[in-house]
Formats: sequence, C-alpha cells, structure tokens
Amino acid sequence: HPAVDPRPIPTLIAEQARQRPDSIAVVHGDDRLTFAEFNTRANRLAHWLMGQGIGAESRVGVALERGTDMLVALYAVHKAGGVYLPLDPDYPAERVRYMLEDSGAALLLTHDAALDRLPSAEGVETVNLDHLDVSSQPESVPEVSIHPEQLAYLIYTSGSTGKPKGVAIPHGGLSMHCQTIGARYGLTPEDRELHFLSISFDGAHERWLTALSHGARIVLRDQALWSVQETYDCLIHEGITVAAFPPSYLRQLAEWAELKGQPPGVRIYCFAGEAFSRQMMHHAIEHLQPDWVINGYGPTETVVTPTLWRIAADTADFDSAYAPIGDLVGDRQGYVLDADLNLLPPGVAGELYLGGALA
Repeated sequence: HPAVDPRPIPTLIAEQARQRPDSIAVVHGDDRLTFAEFNTRANRLAHWLMGQGIGAESRVGVALERGTDMLVALYAVHKAGGVYLPLDPDYPAERVRYMLEDSGAALLLTHDAALDRLPSAEGVETVNLDHLDVSSQPESVPEVSIHPEQLAYLIYTSGSTGKPKGVAIPHGGLSMHCQTIGARYGLTPEDRELHFLSISFDGAHERWLTALSHGARIVLRDQALWSVQETYDCLIHEGITVAAFPPSYLRQLAEWAELKGQPPGVRIYCFAGEAFSRQMMHHAIEHLQPDWVINGYGPTETVVTPTLWRIAADTADFDSAYAPIGDLVGDRQGYVLDADLNLLPPGVAGELYLGGALA
C-alpha cells in the first residue's frame, strides 16, 4: 500500500488551507469559499463548540440544507474533536428525533431554512447558526489532539430490525480510506467535484472529505434534487471533473448528453449505492465519454466502500451481469469463505468477509 499519512482528515484539510489559502474550496450557487475562508469559519465555530463542552466522543447533530454552511458545520465538529451525526432536514421528523435521542447527541446545529421541519428531542439543545455570532472566537486552528480510535461520525442505516441503527466510524479508518480513495481517483487540486449524494449516505462524506483533503474543489447541488438538465448544465458551467451518482440517475444523465450531442467533460464517474448493468455502463461511456469509471461497494460499517473497481472507459467491460466490485481499498482484509468459514479458492462462489487493518 502507498504510505498513508497518520494524521486525521480535519488536519489534512487544514494543511490544504495553509498551502493554498486563495484556492476555491466550496461552491454552492453564487456562494464561494476559499480554503482560507472555509478553514477560518470552521475554526471559529469549533472554538464556540469547545466552549459548550464539545470534545472527544461528543455527538453533534448537523441538520442544515445543502450549502457552504452545511460543510462548515460538519468540519467544525471535527475540528472540536466531536462526532458529527449528519441529518437531512427532509427526513421524517420522527426518524430525526429517534436518531438524535439514540445517538446521545448533546447539540443539534441547524439554521432558519431547516428549523421548522426539525423535531425537538429530549436532552438535545438546538442551536440556530443563523443567529449565532462567532465573530469574537479565535481564527486559529483549535489545539485538539485526535486519536485514531476516536469517533469521527455516526451514520444511521435502515437497520434489519426496522429501527435505524447507528454506525460509528473512527478517525483512523476514515483518514486511511479517504487518502487511499484519493490516490485511486488520482485527485489533485485541479479537480472539481460535484457533490450530489444525500448527506445521510456515507458515500457523501467520503466525497467531500476526500476532495478537500486533496486540495480539490467541491461543488454542492441544491437541497431539492436537480433535474438532469440542471445537473448537466452545472457539470459544464463549473468545469466538473469528478462526479458520483446513483446508477439510475447516471443513466438519465447519459440520455440527456446523448440528446444534447455533447459530453459534459467529466473525467471520472463513480456509480454508488446500487448495481450497474453492462448495458447501462456502455451507454453511459458512449454518451458521457469519461476517462475512467468507478464502482464502489461496501456496507457502512466497513467505512464507505472497502472495495473499488476502477477501469479506463475505453477498455471497460465485464462478463458478469453487473459491474464487478473490484479489489480492496487500502489497509483492509477481505476473504471469500464457505458456510463453515473455510477459505475458498479463486473463482469459487462464497460469502465475502471484510475486516480492518491487520494488527
């Protein structure tokens, strides 16, 4: 494996802000933040959070509409050493209340645009960032030491019992994953990524954390799901080079590009969250004309996508009905075992077992 920086993701993003303060980090519509502005705003909010007692293992709900403030809030929780719980304001109120109470969240960060949709939850203090003045807080990076085993975020998955279940992801595994993913994508500060996936989906966090920790620009879509035309126009207008979509949406985008007779110029498309057929992939490649296509796979518990299939678009093909899930990402273990947990030889069907780094 390539050498992985042992530092946590918030530190790697702060390092990018030091190296390229004037580069644009986050874009939402006409709202643009440089790396320096993004870092400073998150620092101020982080200092305020620390003053409220937020630190290691403190859970903080973040329920903001998609925009620059949403990413500032998530980043600030990390800088304070806390654990963020991302909540889509469009989620049913009862589900949001359950997640807040079950997680043991101390605070809920929100703003005017989302406030009236959010429930009150027992023991959780709601903070409206639109009415919080942090201008007197220090601009400096908080002096917070983050242990690799310390939690970075909690994501709730549907859960087989019908009750959503919270999956806790530590900083060490997250940083290793994002660094390895960045290397696999070949991300550079020249890249511009469209952030499309819902914030309640773990893939959405891989994408913004990986892009910003590699000095790339992140462009957020609106809270309301864009039409294919809006997405296509944004890809061209913002010069997007990397984008991850659910396969069903990617298919519609390819149809729109076919109609327009012009691919939008994106170099990497990643399809996430559902299987992707051979026919769909060939259609997407023909009309979107990327350099690379990527398929990521994995349960939330294993840090987003423990396996990845990346292939040059001009040679992309597979024999199976759906795109392969590729090989392991970074320092992880994966085994195909039979019903008695015996290792199977290559080519023999069995169950996939995934594990973390070898101790």
